[in-house]
Amino acid sequence: MSLPKIDETYFKNFLVNLLNIASPTGFASPAIDFVEKELSKYKQLELSRTRKGALVAKWKVESDLPPVALTAHVDTLGAVVKEIKGNGRLRLSRVGGIQWPTVETEGVWVFTAKGEKIRGSVLIDVASGHIHSGPDLPRDDKHLEVRLDARTTSEAETRALGINIGDCVAFDTRTEVTDGFIRSRFLDDKACVANLAAAIKSMVESGQSPARTVYFHISNYEEVGHGASAGIPEDVAELVTVDMAVVGPGQESDEFHATLCIKDSGGVYSEGLNKKLRLIADEHNIPYKTDVYPFYGSDGEAFWRAGGDVEVALIGPGIDASHNYERAHMDGLNATTNWIMAYLMEK
Repeated sequence: MSLPKIDETYFKNFLVNLLNIASPTGFASPAIDFVEKELSKYKQLELSRTRKGALVAKWKVESDLPPVALTAHVDTLGAVVKEIKGNGRLRLSRVGGIQWPTVETEGVWVFTAKGEKIRGSVLIDVASGHIHSGPDLPRDDKHLEVRLDARTTSEAETRALGINIGDCVAFDTRTEVTDGFIRSRFLDDKACVANLAAAIKSMVESGQSPARTVYFHISNYEEVGHGASAGIPEDVAELVTVDMAVVGPGQESDEFHATLCIKDSGGVYSEGLNKKLRLIADEHNIPYKTDVYPFYGSDGEAFWRAGGDVEVALIGPGIDASHNYERAHMDGLNATTNWIMAYLMEK
């Protein structure tokens, strides 16, 4: 059985467009809207939303085999306004595990409750080199602030702009597609949502269909730990989480392979499903590695903790510098898309 050809141009365009939609956890509905619009092109899919706002696409197939599911998430790291300072600048509270030193001097958008966008940038509160000689303050919640690109020097003036406590703050992604590489913030996990979309497109256009009914669950609360805790149907027997593989010192994963995660912070994944995925990858000559992630959790584990009675596995492309300025390569991304298609078509 040969796999359908991947439309790399579509993959890149889908991913770049999705990356350019701000979607920190709690504010991810625009990204869900985008994915829903893309998947609505395929009559094979039945689309619905959970009450929590996740997107579920069902590809129904007449089969005696129990359904399976795949999940990936569109929500990203971000922040909310924690305090409006006396000088009109903003103090932030992190959403997810953003590393503060990595976003110093980064551009941001502040989204007000009335739907307005106000531009700004993240700075240490002793930023001027002509005033503060070699500041060595820690880069943390207390010392980083958002300088707004607006005429404000007081709390009252900032509030008059429509900004209030709890407003969403989204960091620029700085997305670039270079020679085989894609670098951007928040490839975790929008790259894997693109993997699912590209796999669906390739299968539909080649006339292929899954061997059994499959649910594609696009979650919106993964970065805070409970994304797929709801929304996976009870009759699903296997859940494949598609999320980034950790690249760095001490890791087996790299940017040029897909990875099967055997264990992460939450423990080990399902031995039987892991074996099945290895055999599928070997059969189709899909380049992959196995790895253990030291500081990591997934939507599959969220479903387990919520009582999900399924086998769970975790695959994904190698992504360098996770929760920082991330980078992936098309080799690893294509390997992941192929692995998804091979899994779906396996009888």
